[in-house]
Amino acid sequence: MLRFAPTLTFLILLGPIGAGLLWTLLPAFGYLPVLGTREFSLDPWRELFAYAGFRSALWLTISTGFGASLVSLILAITLCATSVGTRAFEILRAALPPLLATPHVAIAIGFAFLVAPSGLIVRGFSPWATGWERPPGIATVNDVYGLSLIAGLALKETVYLILMIVAASTQVALRPMLQAASALGYGPARGFVAVIMPQIYRQIRLPIYAVLAFSLANVEMALILGPGNPPPLSVVATRWFAGYDLGMYYPASAAATLQFAIVVAGIGLWRLMEIPVGAIHRAWLARGVRRGAGEPLWGSAALIGWTGGLLALATLVAIAAWSFAHRWRYPDFLPQSWSLRVWEQHAGNVTALAGVTAVIAAAATLVAMVLALACLENEQRRGLTVGQGALWALYLPLLVPQIGFLFGAQMLLVHFSLDATLFAVIWAHLIFVMPYVFLSLADPFRALDPRYARSAAALGASPMRIFFTVKLPMLARPLAIACAIGFAVSIALYLPTLFAGAGRIATLTTEAVTLSSGGDRRVIGVYAFIQALLPLAVYAIALALPALIYRNRKGLA
Repeated sequence: MLRFAPTLTFLILLGPIGAGLLWTLLPAFGYLPVLGTREFSLDPWRELFAYAGFRSALWLTISTGFGASLVSLILAITLCATSVGTRAFEILRAALPPLLATPHVAIAIGFAFLVAPSGLIVRGFSPWATGWERPPGIATVNDVYGLSLIAGLALKETVYLILMIVAASTQVALRPMLQAASALGYGPARGFVAVIMPQIYRQIRLPIYAVLAFSLANVEMALILGPGNPPPLSVVATRWFAGYDLGMYYPASAAATLQFAIVVAGIGLWRLMEIPVGAIHRAWLARGVRRGAGEPLWGSAALIGWTGGLLALATLVAIAAWSFAHRWRYPDFLPQSWSLRVWEQHAGNVTALAGVTAVIAAAATLVAMVLALACLENEQRRGLTVGQGALWALYLPLLVPQIGFLFGAQMLLVHFSLDATLFAVIWAHLIFVMPYVFLSLADPFRALDPRYARSAAALGASPMRIFFTVKLPMLARPLAIACAIGFAVSIALYLPTLFAGAGRIATLTTEAVTLSSGGDRRVIGVYAFIQALLPLAVYAIALALPALIYRNRKGLA
């Protein structure tokens, strides 16, 4: 049965994406039999291009997507380069789990609480430094240029890229190479960029493309932090899909198809730009410059990066503070009084939503774990070697914009009468949870010393017994971490829940996004705080459980 695991996995990943892209593309050209149109037409594109805010939406999509990706990559490289081999690097690694576990929506809401005209940052300097007795009339959130959206995306994606760089760095002789670079006169940061980054960039290329794809096509963070009139193209498409006018499905499909084309073109352009950047890097190395006038820039960039990390952590504090605040008037830095009243008023609804959210996340993660383990065990038993094509297939759900295929996938669910069911939402979440779970488990599973299995086999153990009694206990910690990652990914999903649930299955994420468009900050804080707390709690359990279970077995802890 293990032989069917890879086929089933790729069907789950690629089947919905392929069918979804097809059934999003066809309505974009006027073909949608469900609504009685069976002839191809360019009218949806004409309607899209005639939309009053089309040019602005297109520019916002491109500028915020590339801007956030570039900022995230530069900050990630700078933070790793300036802190590697120091105590700061250990602090950076320790801060990764809570920031990775925090959903995008919670980060966006917390960031809005920080940088809003009446946010914590302005309160901290008012009125004693700014003289502002009232909130200033400055659009620091939902600004027309999308700067707050770029900053919010960078806060989250920088953490992800740091993790990828750290993971890739373990595959090279990091310390000896940095020591050799130091002996040749290179400073730590310059040596990291000169020697380490060229060797690990190939390993982090796909994660960078995933960050670019998400930044170009994200919806939930754009709804919270991005401009509203007009919003980025992905938000325009989502609103048309979610509207009551079925005739808007055609221009919405055209917008979603264009969004897919933008992501493909964006990844292609990034790949092309790697060629001249690589040539510039080689020319820089050939010059042999050890020190230069740009050396202070490393410190400045690192300071910006650490400030961003502190802001990301501060978003959690801001959410928690607002959820427990009773009266909090500007310009007071702290609430005048605290209260549990909002928690008491919304306890029933929050508890129910948290239960539904946790059930969906747990189910999707469990299925993903079973499939990932089956694929890896099949790979090991049959002596298979996974190529680059399989890695691209795993990353495909992260590279294809969600808005580009989820409407088409919803059409399939409607056809089989599965839309607006818990099964449909779990299935939609599984598409995105599976890549993260597999990639988290793959390296630890493949790195497991095969001599343990051979020893067990020599003692008469069957392959299945070896799998359950030897391999899984030794992989307890990676398994727990993979579960926590899958759970956190599922908690953060907005569009898959919206489309597969047809708006009738609510989770903490969908509710938090809905509330963020306007309402009491205390109520928003309650929902965002619980949404952030769930994956953090699972991460804490994942870290503590293996150590607790194997407390008398040091090698397994």
